[in-house]
Amino acid sequence: MPLWLELAVRVGAVLVAFLVLPLLVGQTEHKVMAHMQGRLGPMYAGGYHGWAQLVADGIKFVQKEDVVPRDADRTVFRLAPVVALVPYLLALLVIPLGPGDLVGQPLDVGLFFVLAVVGVGVLAVLMSAWASANKYSLLGGLRGAAQLLGYELPLVLAAASVAMAAGTLSLPGIVQAWQPWWLIWQAPALVIFFIAGVAEIRRPPFDMPVADSELVAGYMTEYTGLRFAFLLLAEYVGIVVIAALTTVLFLGGWQGPFGDEYLGWLWTLLKVFAVAFVIIWMRVTFPRLREDQLQRLCWLVLVPVALGQLVLTAGVKVALG
Repeated sequence: MPLWLELAVRVGAVLVAFLVLPLLVGQTEHKVMAHMQGRLGPMYAGGYHGWAQLVADGIKFVQKEDVVPRDADRTVFRLAPVVALVPYLLALLVIPLGPGDLVGQPLDVGLFFVLAVVGVGVLAVLMSAWASANKYSLLGGLRGAAQLLGYELPLVLAAASVAMAAGTLSLPGIVQAWQPWWLIWQAPALVIFFIAGVAEIRRPPFDMPVADSELVAGYMTEYTGLRFAFLLLAEYVGIVVIAALTTVLFLGGWQGPFGDEYLGWLWTLLKVFAVAFVIIWMRVTFPRLREDQLQRLCWLVLVPVALGQLVLTAGVKVALG
């Protein structure tokens, strides 16, 4: 196969996953939350169980008027939703779905690349908050910046622990080096990475930047129509990326009880949706953290435990030679 054709196929496959998986997660969230909270919700779109409601919501967003505040910085305001989406698309390019060629673009420093591009998300929050010319948006943006910059540290430290254990920054290499007993050895890093990842995508209970009871919708307050839909889509893509990273780094990726070579992609998807389900479950279960509680959890709990896990990983690696 010519190089250009292979590249086009890989990018096209990642783009399809980028568009389809978040919609599946969004639909799952709507129905799972409805059942957990004992409410039916819309049940008619598409027929059975309202399966097409998310599609109907998308059509509704497309039809809505695109409003830009009079005092807003129009260029930055319109660019922010794109900046919110692009980093996750780039991250999906290097996350492996299965063994061999089932990855958009394998990189020797794939983990470093993913953590770097996911961190760009804070720029979208700041851009939308500042450009909206709205005091509630600005407060939400400041909260978001403090939260994202804080939780970047435990996220990176937890990922560094498993990278040290595997001896590589390559995501396929980490999956290949993974052993089932790592579920115990790297369990603290798994918990820290998952919590910090949920905070990075601003999901409940870490949704202070968009606290509706205080800030209307935070940095998203002034957005309407398709741009507002893009910001919502970025949240669901973020769930997919964090769930996929958790799967690849800590849950063995495509490794399963049998059939890794042929069913590896299925094991990966099952684990990704299982982690995504836990993220949805957290939204229904836990109340929103106050700002001081959120920062205290980060700096007084997650960071010290992550540093301790790094020391433990280094000690085990030295002991094992």
